[in-house]
Amino acid sequence: MAMKLLVVDDSNIVRSRIARVVQGGTLGDVTLLGLARNGDEALRAARHAEPDVVTMDLTMPGMDGLACIPALLALHPRSRILVISALDDKSTAIRALRLGAHGFLPKPFSDESLQLALQGLLEHST
Repeated sequence: MAMKLLVVDDSNIVRSRIARVVQGGTLGDVTLLGLARNGDEALRAARHAEPDVVTMDLTMPGMDGLACIPALLALHPRSRILVISALDDKSTAIRALRLGAHGFLPKPFSDESLQLALQGLLEHST
């Protein structure tokens, strides 16, 4: 069964890059569920279909990642969230993990590090 991925980031460049890596086929059967610019859009998308994995930026206009993580998990407790953020200060990463995120990848990231991080989440969600 295909895993469904939701990409949440206010940067069009980052959203496109994650989508390109995912659609490259190296992660196996992963379907891109949608691209969201902030937490509000992410929750709207998640109401229509349950994402298995979510990549989540923390700093976004409107609802940010720290507010979106618990809201998303309230909708879909089994979704696995990978935080991808330029905020690589440890306290923010720890806060995101305490709120329910399953992993943290600092920006800038390489395609390989993104693939490895997503692979880890996909393996644990099956």
